[in-house]
Amino acid sequence: MTSMAWQLPLPILFAALIFGYLLGSIPFGLLITRAAGLGDVRSIGSGNIGATNVLRTGNRKLAALTLLLDALKGTAAVLLARLYAPETALLAGFGAFLGHLFPIWLGFKGGKGVATYLGVLIGLAWQGALVFAVVWLLIAYLTRYSSLAALIAAIGVPVALYVLGLRDIAILFAIMSVIVFIKHHANISRLLAGTESRIGAKG
Repeated sequence: MTSMAWQLPLPILFAALIFGYLLGSIPFGLLITRAAGLGDVRSIGSGNIGATNVLRTGNRKLAALTLLLDALKGTAAVLLARLYAPETALLAGFGAFLGHLFPIWLGFKGGKGVATYLGVLIGLAWQGALVFAVVWLLIAYLTRYSSLAALIAAIGVPVALYVLGLRDIAILFAIMSVIVFIKHHANISRLLAGTESRIGAKG
């Protein structure tokens, strides 16, 4: 079971967290839809800035681009911070995740974090990203619920990372998974009520 030393000065660790937060807080969904002349994505659907809500504009290409960029900002935060130390990579990744969820520029009202969660995971442990992808695809195929697939994948990731011996990363993603569940509280309520929309459903 590998564990990091965590001996860096606190100002450096804090700077890594802030760096990741600022990168993660870039609201790509909002910027892309505005640039495309579709207005403020926060005025439709769930009101958040993530790819799922961008998809509600009817433009799949813009939704895919939002998904890609929201993931890449998490990956970029990790890879850039890793140039300094493994510990700063972890904190920058966590910061990017928090930045997407609570961007200061938008009154701390952002997306639900799944794409950035995956992007951070790609940067820190590609094996965990593979687990997430396989679980998501399997559950989505069986149930056609995107939210349920993401939630179950978010349970599997920390467990898989722990089994792989990546203790610090497993702890980080256990915390991030709890936050993902909290941000999906409305989806969970709809899943329990049987009213959650399925992948490919019209209207």
